[in-house]
Amino acid sequence: MASADATQAASGGPLLARWQGLISPDQAVLKRLEGLAGLLLLVLLSGLPVFTRTGLALVIAACGALWLLWCLCSPPRRIGAISLWLMLFLAIAIVATGFSPVPIAASKGLIKLLSYLGVYALLCKLLLSNERWWDRLVAGLLSGGLLSSVLALRQLYVSSEELAGWADPNSVSAGTIRIYGPLGNPNLLAGYLLPLIPFAAIALVRWRGVGAQLFAGTTLVLAGTATLFTYSRGGWLGMVAAVAVLLLLLLLRWTRHWPPFWRRLVPLAVLVVGAACLVVAATQIDPIRTRISSLLAGRGDSSNNFRINVWMAAIQMVQDRPWLGIGPGNAAFNSIYPLYQQPKFNALSAYSVPLEILVETGIPGLLACLGLLVSSLRQGLKQLKTDGPSALAAIASLAAIAGLLMQGSTDTIFFRPEVQLIGWFALATLVSRPGKS
Repeated sequence: MASADATQAASGGPLLARWQGLISPDQAVLKRLEGLAGLLLLVLLSGLPVFTRTGLALVIAACGALWLLWCLCSPPRRIGAISLWLMLFLAIAIVATGFSPVPIAASKGLIKLLSYLGVYALLCKLLLSNERWWDRLVAGLLSGGLLSSVLALRQLYVSSEELAGWADPNSVSAGTIRIYGPLGNPNLLAGYLLPLIPFAAIALVRWRGVGAQLFAGTTLVLAGTATLFTYSRGGWLGMVAAVAVLLLLLLLRWTRHWPPFWRRLVPLAVLVVGAACLVVAATQIDPIRTRISSLLAGRGDSSNNFRINVWMAAIQMVQDRPWLGIGPGNAAFNSIYPLYQQPKFNALSAYSVPLEILVETGIPGLLACLGLLVSSLRQGLKQLKTDGPSALAAIASLAAIAGLLMQGSTDTIFFRPEVQLIGWFALATLVSRPGKS
């Protein structure tokens, strides 16, 4: 049977998948490959906040190599809509690299994109092969999140001088002490923790056993608390978006068999109460009021002024190369941006994920990403209609994606591997539909 599948893969099916299944090992070898993939991904996801850049690159490369080997040993599966959009974006990125004004620098970004897609592909293959790995990988993610939260919260008890490097003296919120944990950057810590919050909440609902629920609940509380003390405005907005989507989807799922009147009233009432709580917090709690004031200060806040200047320069870059951009990656951006920057406003990125995509891959790249987003939302919402545990996994993924999108509107922390790989895990969850706990 394996030989027949390999022959079929080599002679028919999509051209890009014909190389898959050319080797015909026995089931024991496939089982070992599954176990090795699960262990490697578990190490990667649990170690995200503590890996060095070199260590992280080696593990990511190993994931891509293992995916290639596993595909050679197993027949191809049908390519879904999400993966098709990803392949389209990759094709656009390749073309953008070829026509880039700095092709060598863009090639580095393309290689980085391919390496992340290798992790995503291995996640999809593992979860499609054995859906029980989803809970194990979430446990690994939460382990790293719990460690990072504890290390970050301990910084509240050290001398404020050690944390003063992230307090902007020219900002409306000058003097605010921000924790950053093992990641060295409060915005990065917030970006890393905020997608873990919906995963921890769903784990608390989905997992059985006092120990597992205590672990998930502790991670949920500490990760949320640590995100608050980062005083990252984008992180706060992302956390609000993630929690709001999480609660809304859970309510829609739990009330789907209720009478129509209550099915509409209860979610609306909860959203109104939640909005009222946010208004009270923003007006009555001094640290939150200060950060919100800085957000609304416009150019009167130094951080806002810096971002606005970077956005204006990035928009000029898009206007000059609207169709193919400058090529993917921060190396290409750093090579071109000095030609557009305003004096004293050097930047490492466009400080907005949609704008960064426009700069790097032009309008076609952004359209492909929008198609990917719509396809992911449709896939996730479709799973909400099922009665199995896959609906809870989809809710966690959609809430995590919502949080990352909100933070990504005014920051590019998403492109850091500690954050982006969690986004790929959420996307792989929607593709694989894990059902068993």
